[in-house]
Amino acid sequence: MSLNTGKYDAIVIGTGQGGKPLATALASAGWKIAVIEGKYVGGTCVNFGCTPTKSMVASARIAYLAKRASEFGVNISSVSVDLKKIRKRKQEIVNSFRQGGQHGLENMKNLDLIFGKAHFKSSHQIEISIPAGKIRNIESDKIIINTGAKPIIPDIPGLAESPFLDSTGIMELEEVPEHLIVMGGGYIGLEFGQMFRRFGSKVTIIQKGKQLLSREDADVAEAVANILKEDGIEIFLNTNVTRSEKLSSGKVKISAEREGDSMNFTGSHLLVSAGRVANTTELQLEKTAVQVDNKGNITTNEFLETNVRGIYAIGDVKGGPAFTHISYDDFRILQANLLYGKRSSIKGRMVPYTVFIDPELGRVGLSEKEAKYRGLHFQVAKLPMTHVARAIETSETRGLMKAIVDAETHQILGCAVLGIEGGEIMTVLQMAMMGQVPYTEIKDGIFAHPTLSESLNNLFMNMDKS
Repeated sequence: MSLNTGKYDAIVIGTGQGGKPLATALASAGWKIAVIEGKYVGGTCVNFGCTPTKSMVASARIAYLAKRASEFGVNISSVSVDLKKIRKRKQEIVNSFRQGGQHGLENMKNLDLIFGKAHFKSSHQIEISIPAGKIRNIESDKIIINTGAKPIIPDIPGLAESPFLDSTGIMELEEVPEHLIVMGGGYIGLEFGQMFRRFGSKVTIIQKGKQLLSREDADVAEAVANILKEDGIEIFLNTNVTRSEKLSSGKVKISAEREGDSMNFTGSHLLVSAGRVANTTELQLEKTAVQVDNKGNITTNEFLETNVRGIYAIGDVKGGPAFTHISYDDFRILQANLLYGKRSSIKGRMVPYTVFIDPELGRVGLSEKEAKYRGLHFQVAKLPMTHVARAIETSETRGLMKAIVDAETHQILGCAVLGIEGGEIMTVLQMAMMGQVPYTEIKDGIFAHPTLSESLNNLFMNMDKS
């Protein structure tokens, strides 16, 4: 059954952290908007990413602190983890965010929220498969694609026949794994690895590269590895998985190679955390002239428009930094350009992020290796968290602060803060970068004592003079 064709001022495919606010902004401005969502309002962040994972990270942090209680002179007789309750709490938070977002769209004037699978019939015509086998056709001169990304499942012999979890499935477990093997040493793999170690699992991380967190400086990655090892996590670097096998016991066996040597790992559960790929398959972009790169990401210009006039891509589906706040900034750029005739651009924007291991890793701007690659004249400031008074007082001294500074202008080029509230401290330095505050002003600034941010005085007193 086919429903009537509708013409809209704009069609938004996906309700992630860029698509949803853009749709409401356009509708509020009087545009007639259609929003198409496959299943859940809110995109990856609300349903499968930030919201559920950080709620579970919070539970893992409580378990970690409870086990350390005696260090603080607090006696707790025993600590146990109820994963069913953790999952229930997580889902209640997700449902609250999801339902709030859905109700907001449903009550928005000038906006039609349509649940179904969308694909292109032509560059400006969309066919939607909606429940009960119905088909709806709509069209618009402006179409915004916000379909996000999904976990990559690598082509490893035996993997398809083995029991494995991805970043979504692992959050639905109701019992703590006996031994969790994590394939991949990126942000997602490390967050889940540490989380389940704190829940009580034995955890083994297998990383193909020479270090964890391949984008980070080697000293920062080494500090992260040392923290995880201190937590009791096994880490194998330069290790290439060659095969996965389901054993008769129900466990999974992983075969791997490291520097020519064969290795085997056996665990109760396997988490595959090998990155993410753009959600474009169901869109049938081949019926348009929209171009994608060799990784499947939709290519756009600096104004987020594809090679086809009037078709835009925002968020993870276009590749690049896969962070919620970047998707939201994409929304701000398109809002400014579509509604107010501006020429806002993604060119040169800052990309802050936080890896929610514990302690956190907050990052913004250039790393040391990036500064070297660009041939910049720079200085490095480093401070171990063992030299931070507030960290000592709270017994949270793991990690370090590191800043990259232009040697001539004294402007901060970037930083990495691995430590308690690392993301918050990083944001202080990001604001200094935004305001073009030289590091000398921070070095001599008066900050409240005892706070974590006052340690920025000491960080910049440690400036490398070479």
